Amino acid sequence: MFNNKVYHKIDALAGSVATLRAEGVRYNEIAEVESRAGTSLAQVIKLDGANVTLQIFAGARGVDTAARVRFLGETMRVPFSQDLLGRAFTGAAVPRDGGPAIIGELSPIGQPSVNPAKRIMPHEMVRTNIPMIDLFNSLVKSQKLPIFARAGEPYNELLARIALQADSDVIIIGGMGLKHDDYLKFRSTLDRSGALAKTVMFVHTAADPIVECMLVPDVSLAVAEKFALEGKDVLVLLTDMTSFADALKEIAITMEQIPSNRGYPGDLYSQLAARYEKAVDFDGAGSITILAVTTMPGDDVTHPVPDNTGYITEGQFYLKNGRIEPFGSLSRLKQQVNKGKSYSTLQRSVLSQAEAAESAEKERAWFREHNTTREDHRTIMDAMIKLYAQYKETVEKQSMGFRMSDWDLKLLKYGADFEREMMDLSVNIDLIDALDLGWKILADNFERDEVGIPSKMSEKYWPKKK
Repeated sequence: MFNNKVYHKIDALAGSVATLRAEGVRYNEIAEVESRAGTSLAQVIKLDGANVTLQIFAGARGVDTAARVRFLGETMRVPFSQDLLGRAFTGAAVPRDGGPAIIGELSPIGQPSVNPAKRIMPHEMVRTNIPMIDLFNSLVKSQKLPIFARAGEPYNELLARIALQADSDVIIIGGMGLKHDDYLKFRSTLDRSGALAKTVMFVHTAADPIVECMLVPDVSLAVAEKFALEGKDVLVLLTDMTSFADALKEIAITMEQIPSNRGYPGDLYSQLAARYEKAVDFDGAGSITILAVTTMPGDDVTHPVPDNTGYITEGQFYLKNGRIEPFGSLSRLKQQVNKGKSYSTLQRSVLSQAEAAESAEKERAWFREHNTTREDHRTIMDAMIKLYAQYKETVEKQSMGFRMSDWDLKLLKYGADFEREMMDLSVNIDLIDALDLGWKILADNFERDEVGIPSKMSEKYWPKKK
């Protein structure tokens, strides 16, 4: 029921948190706080009988105990419209790009995750044109995956690449604790490529109120859900969830909650899960796929944020030394999409160079149209990773001064080719081209009977010697 009372006394102020006594208030309800500094919105974050704790979005600076507080009888909502596309907003959904405010249907944020009965099993790939994802750890529609990285790794550059190249209808970028330069770089990169037209950005910078950092995932996912219900495939890119968790910790400390591991609130797992579980493939509509950067302080994967994240998500990508590492990175749903099909009209061994080029183009188009991969996907993936593991062992032997055999020398050349042509994040090729490149790298470094691939498969796909 709408609470029309205006309260004129705040009992306590700490940071951006205010406490007062009020009746008929709901959890997550929005209030207006009017003070000498102006009017700011706030949200109910704790109820203890008549004691109500508010989180003031703009911070409590300029707010005193005589401020007027009026509860609005509704939870935080974000306007939804097609006009969101191409725009950038703050964590509180206020335009950041100088454009007009969005007028549209108001959608509540922070709602429960989708009823399992409305979900369907993940079964389609999200192509990114990054071989270390598409070929070795395929991203699947409705999957939730973190990108684990230490500070200094180019994770925002990777997200920008994915935003440019992913075959999704809508891209939503949720930035938390970004430097202003990082926000401008995201925007200019997308604008130059034309991808901004299908992108919505909700960005909290390090200079913005800490409260807005906590709103970014909820606002991003609320908008994503509306687009998905309209039949769109939506890719949500969040960076970074450790900043989100740090905001939770700061507010919990202000509220004098009993801390858990390393000062984080005891409900950290639930707070993270509530956001990640919004990933869904709707029955009869679109989908929401979540890729979220999680920085690891001190490169420590046992830190509470990546540690809790690992229990929630369906694998992870490890970004190390500017590359997605093949060992440690894992997509637990890749088996749903990398079985592949045969393109039976392709007869590589009897085609001329011109005919092969034309046939290859038709092949790419066919697999894209059917949103599937080729029959040799798992074969190439397994063979290349197995040989790369042997290469890493050979590097260790070489560093200890062991004599290199002919096989070791082949592995060293193969590993260098693999890292340069597959692992480098600047590589931008279609999945089918990546499979062909995999065969070429193998053929450049080994004989056909040295790679452990069944002869039936190698006879069909092993490159012809010129």
